[in-house]
Amino acid sequence: MYKNVFKQCRVVLFVSCFSLAALTARAQLTITGQLRPRGELRDGYGTLQTLGNKDAAFISQRTRLTLNYKWSHLIFQTSIQDVRLWGQDASTITVNDGSRLSLHEAWAEIILSNKKDTSFKTSPFDYFAIKIGRQEITYDDEHLLGPSDWLQQARRHDAIVLKLIQSGWQVDLGGALNQNTDAINYNGTYYTPANVPATVKDSKGNLVNTPAGMIPLINGAGISAKNGNLAALNPPGTNGLNQDYKALQYLYFAKKFNKTKISGLFLTDQFGKHALDSVKNTAGADVGYVYGYRYNQPAVNLRYTTGLLVNPVFGDKNQFALTGGYYYQGGHDKDGLGLDASMLTFSAAYNSGQLAYIIGWDYLSGNDAFSSSKTSHRFDPLYGTPHKFWGLMDYFYAGSGSPNGGLSNPYLKIKYTSTNKRFSTELANHYFMLADNQKDLTGNAVSKYLGTEFDLTTGYKLNKFTQATLGLSYMSATQSMEYAKNISPGTAHLNPVWAYLQLNITPEFLNK
Repeated sequence: MYKNVFKQCRVVLFVSCFSLAALTARAQLTITGQLRPRGELRDGYGTLQTLGNKDAAFISQRTRLTLNYKWSHLIFQTSIQDVRLWGQDASTITVNDGSRLSLHEAWAEIILSNKKDTSFKTSPFDYFAIKIGRQEITYDDEHLLGPSDWLQQARRHDAIVLKLIQSGWQVDLGGALNQNTDAINYNGTYYTPANVPATVKDSKGNLVNTPAGMIPLINGAGISAKNGNLAALNPPGTNGLNQDYKALQYLYFAKKFNKTKISGLFLTDQFGKHALDSVKNTAGADVGYVYGYRYNQPAVNLRYTTGLLVNPVFGDKNQFALTGGYYYQGGHDKDGLGLDASMLTFSAAYNSGQLAYIIGWDYLSGNDAFSSSKTSHRFDPLYGTPHKFWGLMDYFYAGSGSPNGGLSNPYLKIKYTSTNKRFSTELANHYFMLADNQKDLTGNAVSKYLGTEFDLTTGYKLNKFTQATLGLSYMSATQSMEYAKNISPGTAHLNPVWAYLQLNITPEFLNK
């Protein structure tokens, strides 16, 4: 009896091993890593440095481990990352110090149709799949949707995307829904954004803990700009990460006609409505208030963004390329204001092999401070990668906010790449201007010219898996930049400098 059972077990084990070997033969498994330490010297990165402040120097690091499994009917990927500053933790820590380990990606792409794969008995479409889970959402040049990979933490979405390719057309339909808790006694679907500062200043300037369930106003003191609070003039956009969306839906399509690619986007994102509230700070003798928004109101503010991008390529070796796009934004912004905004982008590129030249212009509409319109004309570039477009010092549409008057940015870039592709260097120049009028604190218009930025970036490939990058940026700013960055006039250095040195190490541990 036992001999028969043993023989059956051997047969089952043999069949299982054979099936696993056959499956592995048709599948591909890759495991890759990333170690990206970056040292920075900041003397005005992201915003002007006020007089009397000292330069900052630090080293940040991203560590990632990515597993990708590809089979004819399934793609599965998970990416675990750790982001921290050197010295952020003591050399010996306890469990009370918490963990900065996070799940950057965890998604699966279920392939339902693929005419190029003979393992499918029937394939009504050239390609059709459902991608679900935590994922990066990236399209075109990343103006509006991108991973913002310059940030060590990057950006990802918890979403589901239907992906269709048919007769040369690409059509993606995606959606996401965010919530704070799944507690049984939690009522309603109110969503409070999670990116809230731990501490905030009250109306007397005291540093206090942020009240629970509240998004504090910047500086808390004086909601009116007349009291010296310029934050009301220049609120951050969605790239500032101060408010995540409650829900998001989008339709993306693209088609290539010979050497010209045309793509379109229609996206809606909804934000929880909120009401102004205050909390009294009773700590100490100097009593103040913390002002902010409570996200406990019914319904949502819906914003929609739509537009087209055209990218023709010319020449026998594709030396010439043009890019032109227009996007319109309507509905209501995250704070409930009616929207009527637009963005225009244009660039022309020539690549001779070792030298590449790019000239371009981005225009993002803003609010005219002398207009009586109650509609906002301030375009918000959604969830893109601002570091790529509006200067490497990240003064605009990044975490440090952007001017209420919008932005007009003509730019020029020149890049050299060695014949062996191991060395490259690029010099970029940005000329920053307000798109519309902005007032100073006395009610007069400021000059539209904000400043000029120069970015020098040099990269060298040390080996197959290691890239070293050195960057140096300098800006010549005007007093108008102080207003654009919420700084009282005459209190900041107008010649900021920023430098960094980065290693990007990306080994492949397994690729079979």
